[in-house]
Formats: sequence, structure tokens, C-alpha cells
Amino acid sequence: MPSLHAPSAPWAERFPRALLILLCLLMALPGFFSLPSGDRDESRFAQATRQMLDSGDYVRLRVGEEDRNKKPVGIHWAQAASVHAVEALGIGSRRDIWAYRIPSLLGMVLAVLLTHALGRRLVGARPALLAAAMLGGCLVLMVEAHIAKTDAALLATVTAAMGLLGAAYLNPSGFTAWQAAGFWVALGVGVLLKGPIAPMVPLLAGITLFAADRWRAPWLGALRPLWGVPLMLLIVLPWMAAIGIATEGRFFAEAIGDDMLGKVGSGDEKHWGPPGYYLLTFPVAAFPAGVLAILAARSAWAQRTLPRTRFLLAWIVPTWLVFEAVATKLPHYTLPTYPAIMLLAAAWAMDPLRDAPPRWLAITARVLVALVALGIAAVALVVPWAATGHEPLGALLAVPFALLLLALVWRAMARAEWARAAVLGVVAAVPLYASVMEFTLPRVAPIWIAPRLEAALNAHAPGWAAERFGITSHAEPSTLFRLGASVRFLRRGEDAARFLHESPSRTVAVGDRALADFRREAASLGMTPREVSQVAGFNYTRGRAITLHLFQKD
Repeated sequence: MPSLHAPSAPWAERFPRALLILLCLLMALPGFFSLPSGDRDESRFAQATRQMLDSGDYVRLRVGEEDRNKKPVGIHWAQAASVHAVEALGIGSRRDIWAYRIPSLLGMVLAVLLTHALGRRLVGARPALLAAAMLGGCLVLMVEAHIAKTDAALLATVTAAMGLLGAAYLNPSGFTAWQAAGFWVALGVGVLLKGPIAPMVPLLAGITLFAADRWRAPWLGALRPLWGVPLMLLIVLPWMAAIGIATEGRFFAEAIGDDMLGKVGSGDEKHWGPPGYYLLTFPVAAFPAGVLAILAARSAWAQRTLPRTRFLLAWIVPTWLVFEAVATKLPHYTLPTYPAIMLLAAAWAMDPLRDAPPRWLAITARVLVALVALGIAAVALVVPWAATGHEPLGALLAVPFALLLLALVWRAMARAEWARAAVLGVVAAVPLYASVMEFTLPRVAPIWIAPRLEAALNAHAPGWAAERFGITSHAEPSTLFRLGASVRFLRRGEDAARFLHESPSRTVAVGDRALADFRREAASLGMTPREVSQVAGFNYTRGRAITLHLFQKD
């Protein structure tokens, strides 16, 4: 395997963008088409977009019968555009979840390419290529590229904005008005994707640089904020005004008061974590090559007076600290800092004059890579076995692929060939990820309840319609996406019995926990429902097994 710093790799230097695009596709396409829609975020986002497409209302967001006043509209417009394109080309429909994942895939590709472009200016062509490849191989970004939601697309806008901020910081006199416009447009698009997160990153970096440079900021004027801020607002305000009018202000009360501030003050949806959570999970999220950042940290801090290093540290540190302070924590929240982290790590790995890490730290890095690689293989084995009692082919393949990655990376790291270790780790991660995402997870049938529920309806209720189907004990958004927005979510077993009693053409799915109440209420109504099928599975969002009993009126 040629190293990126070896003369034997001219193809990598001649076609770096093509190489990076190919890497992203190899990371993202396995499982992209075969994984069913996941609970809960992906199906919520996709269902809101689908209802936008069906209704023609491109302002309000709804999931089923409820308003979804949590996130801005940007990702839904992007998903709607991708679905329209898929349908126009005749290669899919709005029922296909992969059509909604296209913006996430494009976000991954753009973020990697933008990291490479920024890195060429900051650290040089070869370290930039290595850093972009390391970002493309990150476990957390690979996962986000498979999910129809905001974070991969947000990463692209943040990377674009920070790349332009870096250009202004390093060379304010050469920073053009077009570059300034690009900076503010990237922030405006980022706000439409995920609210204040996009401008928060450059704002915190700017404040940090202003303080570190002894209250001097020649780069600020280069950004042209007097017309740049209005340009950003011009992108954001029309929809904000429209949604404020359409919802009579409820969107802002719920999005800011309930969603955003709720995550700051408490662990939203049970996703609480202590300070230090992101440091502890970083070796997993940034697997396989991100561990080099741990080795590079001391050297980066020692070089903090260098403008390029100061800029990258200002990008990382304050944003990272903010996310550590927020009560709600998920591994992808710190993703906007990853391009800077990978650039620092790659610059260190390819520096012939780098400081050697302490022996204990180098050994720790190897152990961390080993633990994560073996952990992925173990999960690939345990999850299917626990759910189905047997192993799909992909789970069996994950073990040798994990061992291959570990052997290659361990050997290179033992020789202090850090850049080679990163390259080998990313390349070896391709078959490992594919074995899990394409050949394991889609085949663990019990965790994909909605597709099997649809199959049961097709078999036992020919001609069924969403409005004639009710379900209790399993109110997951994947059910809406798979079966239709008119599906009735019923709170209790008694509600399910009354729903079925009202019409002979209805079908109801009753969870095992509500079954006794359903039968009791049915008897009181003088009804003897006929059970036509069962769908047993595992609700991974709640961490419990469930059996849905399908009934029709006898």
C-alpha cells in the first residue's frame, strides 16, 4: 500500500478530488439503499419532507397530525429537491428512504472536499489530502451519511464558512468581496439547516482569535459584515417570517424554548452525558484514524502561536467546550470541529520534524484502535445473534475485516509510521463498514418492524388504506413513513378496540402490553375480533421486545 507521503503515489496527487469522492462513495453507499428508515430522527425528518411533498406546503412542517416545530426547513427543502430529482429520473419514488438520504451523502462529500481545499492553504497539499481522507473515514460521518437528517449537510456549510474565515484570517488584504459573500451565504444556509449552530462556530472562533491576537482583528473588516450580515438575514428571514405567520409564533416558542433550551438545560430524550463525554467517545466517533489527534494534541498546543495552528485551535476548542457544557449529548454534535481536528492530526503525522509522542501515549493509541475495531466486530456479532438467533454473512465477515484493520494499523503505528497508519486504517475500514451497513444491519429483521408490518397488512388486509389502520404500543415515526401519514396512533388498548368497532373495514395492531385491555374493551362492546397475524420484533429506541397482534372485526 503506497503512502501518501511517498513518491510512488502520483495518482493521489494528480486526482485528489476524484480519490476523495470515490472514498466517500465507498464509505456511504453500502447500506445506503438497503437500510430501512430508522427511528426516530431519520423517519421524522423524512416523513415531514414527504408530507411537504404530498401537501405542497413548503413552509410548515408536520409529522402525521402534529406540527414539527423543532428544526428549520433547510434540510426538508434539500430532501424535497432530491426526491423530485429521483422521481423525475424515474429511478425511485417518495416511498424510498434513500431518496431522502441524498443531501446527507452530498454533505459528506462536500465537507471532505472543502476540508481538502482549506487544508491545502493551511497545511499543504499532502497533509490536506490525508486530513480529508481521515475525515471521510470517520465512523460518525459514515453513519450520518446514511441518515436523512441535518448533520452531514450542516458539516458542509460549517466547513465552507470556516474555510473562508481562515482565508480572511491568514490574508485579510487578499480576501475578496466574493469570498466574503460566500462566507455569509454559507452561514445563511447553515441557519436554515440547524439554526444557531452554524454561526456559533465562526463566532466563537472569531472571539477566541480576537482575544489571542491581543484584541486585533483585521480579518473582521475583510468579511464585510456591514452588508454580509444583511445578506445572511436575507436568506433566513423570509422563511422565518412565513413560518411565524403560519404557526402564529408557535414554531419559535417550541423550537427555541422547548427544543434548543431543553437540550441545554437537561438531557433531551434521555441523551444526557457528563462533561468529558466527547473526549471519551472521540476514539469511537473518529475511528479509525482520528486517534492521531490525541498524539498530535501536545504538538499543536506548543505551536499555537503559528497563525494556521491558532486558527484551527480557535475553531476546535471553544465549540468543543460549549458542547461539553450542554446537557444533551450525542456523538455527532461535535462533528463541526472534525475538519480542524483532522487537519492538525494530518499536519503532525506528515511533519518529518514532529515531536515523538511519549511511549505510553503511543501504546494507548494502539490499544484504543484495537478496542474500537474489535468492538465493532463484537456488536456485529452480538446484535444479530440476540435478535435472530443466527449470524448473517456480514456479521461473520466483520471479524476478519476488523482483525485485518487492526493488524495493518498496529504494525504501522508500532513503527511510528503515523500517516501510513491513517491511510491503512481508512482503506481497511471500507470493507469493515460495508460488512456491517450492507450485509448485517439490513438483515436483522426484528429491529425493522415497519416493513414487516406492511407485509402483514398486504397479506391479510388486501387493499388496506392508512386511514383504516390503527396501532397502539408502537407509535414510531417509521410506521408513518412506511404506511402513510393517516395511520392512527392509539394510546391504549381500549382505544384500539373502539377504533376497530367503528368500521368493519379496519385493521388494528395491538402491542402485547395493551392486549388484555383491548380484549376486555372488545368484549364490553360485544365484539369478537379475529387475530389475523403477529409481528414480533425489538423496539431499539425503547430497548424492549414487542409483539404486535393484528386484528380485524369478525
